[in-house]
Amino acid sequence: MMTSSSALTSSVFAPLPHFTRPTFLMCPPEFYDVDYVINPWMAGNLHQPSRDTAFMQWKNLYRQLQRVADVRLLHAREGAPDMVFVAHAAVVQHGLAAVSSFAHPQRQTEEGHLRKWLQDAGFLLWETPRETCFEGEGDALFDANGGHLWAAHGVRTCRHSHRHLGDAWHTRVTSLHLVDPRFYHLDLCFAPLSGEYLLYFPSAFDAASLEKIHSAYGVDKRIVVSELEATQFGCNVINVGRDVLLGAVETNLAKRLMERGFDVTEMPLGEFQRGGGSAKALALRLSDSALALGDARIESAL
Repeated sequence: MMTSSSALTSSVFAPLPHFTRPTFLMCPPEFYDVDYVINPWMAGNLHQPSRDTAFMQWKNLYRQLQRVADVRLLHAREGAPDMVFVAHAAVVQHGLAAVSSFAHPQRQTEEGHLRKWLQDAGFLLWETPRETCFEGEGDALFDANGGHLWAAHGVRTCRHSHRHLGDAWHTRVTSLHLVDPRFYHLDLCFAPLSGEYLLYFPSAFDAASLEKIHSAYGVDKRIVVSELEATQFGCNVINVGRDVLLGAVETNLAKRLMERGFDVTEMPLGEFQRGGGSAKALALRLSDSALALGDARIESAL
């Protein structure tokens, strides 16, 4: 197993993965179910998801993502029903992967499976100490140019992990405090988009965090979602250039995104929302964020 120091040393000897187009990792829902309750969305949904329906919904997302990006697959493992939410298991940038240290033991078995896949694919690993809880892209998201990392702390992630992540990429990290237990991950209430836009739910954050967000994004670049949209996972989106892949939301959120120049594809992902995730949680970005987000010229149509 690589430590953070040996990962950096090995970069002298091994070529890093090189991507010429946006690339993501997905894990099929072969063993997906709600087997336990570790977030508010799981409560009342024990063993409620239909595996057949979940597979159809996942396959539709997979095909839609293949239109705009390369997609690689991680094999599902029995006894790890949440592996389908692969974006929670790491953050990747510049060929370096910070592997998660899950807060709940039910998910800790996932770490080894993804660690091996990343090693076999040529990524360097930046190991997270077990006592430093951190949950991948669920908690940490790069902006479009990859020079700024937004990271959250709350019920699932400790703030100490933010310094650890900053050291991995020698990058600036802005810490945000999540205060609503329904939005236990940053990707449930905050999504940096192409064109320097931000999709977010303000009430998920404390006042100090909102001040940081508003100083970084002008009013014309903020796309605020309502509580209804947030609870329908309206921020948990995949953005590749102009394209936004979004779980179905019962409002005009897609229209508001299209007014800002995005091409939006809505699709049912309700089986996964029972487990606490939607489109974003189902795909881990492997290529640099600038490749996926930075090249698109998104202009406001307002």
